[in-house]
Amino acid sequence: MASLDEAIQAARPALQARLVDVYKLGRPGYARVLLGVSDLREIGRATRMLSALAQFDQRHVQEFTASIARLAAAKTAIEQQSVRLRGLQADARKAADLATRAAAAREALVHRIDARRDLNAQMVGELEVATLRLQLAVQALPGTSPAPEQVVLPLKPFRGALDWPLNGRVLSRFGERRNPRFGTTTTQNGLEIESADGSPVLSVHDGTVAFADVFAGFGQLVIVDHGGLAFSLYGYLGSMTATKGMHVSHGQVIGTAGRAPAGHSAVYFELRIDGMPVDPLQWLKER
Repeated sequence: MASLDEAIQAARPALQARLVDVYKLGRPGYARVLLGVSDLREIGRATRMLSALAQFDQRHVQEFTASIARLAAAKTAIEQQSVRLRGLQADARKAADLATRAAAAREALVHRIDARRDLNAQMVGELEVATLRLQLAVQALPGTSPAPEQVVLPLKPFRGALDWPLNGRVLSRFGERRNPRFGTTTTQNGLEIESADGSPVLSVHDGTVAFADVFAGFGQLVIVDHGGLAFSLYGYLGSMTATKGMHVSHGQVIGTAGRAPAGHSAVYFELRIDGMPVDPLQWLKER
């Protein structure tokens, strides 16, 4: 563009002066030149000269016009490139902003994962402590049979025939379980059963309530003594209708479902035979 503009500016004065001269001659200017020549030989020479001059003028005007056209085309092309460049710059800024936000989101996710890993490790530790405390608490229960006037069938013959404490999907089972996300391993002595808030929780067998209170790690907890060192435990309760020392029958409501420590609706159910935890799925009715 600079080169074209320089050439145009350099050619402009001479071309402008030449056009002024042609304008002054007027349309009949060339005819007057020919009429002013008396010699026939000079007429031919003048004609050739005027023809060459006219071609010279025409060529210079065309070149000048072409230079202006090229300059205009160059300006248009550069303007189009500028528009595309501004679009690319806007896209680049948008991409950079997205990349920055993605990096920030990734960093925040890493922090959340680390925090959840730490929280999970803390929860695992607390659950192990709670399980140990519960083991000691159950061992400390007297484990005596119900009063003579209360005829209670022993629990052992009902292996595989006990009704479920509530309907719901089993979320976690008895035994050792590994968290695939955090790589931690815990031992669970019972089942975690999915439930709806407020669902009734039923005693699986006749017995006497040996414990009905809040127990750290298991929320509101009811322990039913079925005699002969057989116990059923119901944790994560939202409310308790059973009280310590109360006799309960098979299928009697002892409370309502609540929430697990992780926040989801569930009930914890544990079964102990001879004072030791057993897999409840081997004692509950198959379904």
